[in-house]
Amino acid sequence: MNKGNKLYEGKAKIIYETKDKNLVIQHFKDDATAFNNLKKAKVEGKGVLNNRISEHILTNLSQCGVKTHLVKRLNMREQLIKKAEIFPIEFIVRNIATGSLTKRLGIPDGTQLENPLLEYCYKKDELSDPLISKEHIYTFGWASKKEIEIIDNMTRRINDLLTGMFRAIGIKLVDFKLEYGKAWNKDTEMREIVLADEISPDTCRLWDAKTEKKLDKDRFRKDLGNIIQAYQEVARRLGIMPEETNISEVNFGKTIPIKFKKK
Repeated sequence: MNKGNKLYEGKAKIIYETKDKNLVIQHFKDDATAFNNLKKAKVEGKGVLNNRISEHILTNLSQCGVKTHLVKRLNMREQLIKKAEIFPIEFIVRNIATGSLTKRLGIPDGTQLENPLLEYCYKKDELSDPLISKEHIYTFGWASKKEIEIIDNMTRRINDLLTGMFRAIGIKLVDFKLEYGKAWNKDTEMREIVLADEISPDTCRLWDAKTEKKLDKDRFRKDLGNIIQAYQEVARRLGIMPEETNISEVNFGKTIPIKFKKK
């Protein structure tokens, strides 16, 4: 499918229009950002890995009955997705205390939470995506009570599925963020809530189950190095088999050959 005009460019992805008003193309960039875009770099090949990892995870979620925006992967960097009106909210699930939660509340880093903690942030870069309550969401009309009830249930279901998926490959799902939108369903001729954006090491904290080695964007945030190798390890454990490619990690001046097999 041919790309049309650029509709939107974010920190990690670009959205292009298509001839179908209900479908768009999502392009994964190599840009790495942290701390609300204050720290930036280009990590060659990151977009390729995130495209494949997100496609794999969203496909598995869809097979388990979770409605997503993914239609299909088009190439190494792009996906065809349903055009969705995105809720201006980030839905954050925390299974283990780390990051901003430990800083805000003084909880010891690495504390296993008895139950998953669901938090909401207002998607506004200039305000640094502030933490909000359900009352904020309802007061300012960012989503209805019924929509939040649906999304909360979807989010808990996704957490259960992802936790099991990663546990099976020796990875702890520490926390992650999700975005949702409303997309047109041609079968029902109605708009429905779908999981949008991506699920990848950019949007999840993933720790090796034995060593607690970080396999996610914290390697960039905390200058730990070996970003591409960490993302590649996640892809390898998930059994993803993309085409053969060479990925060079600009930050660390290394070229890492990644040999993948075709599905």
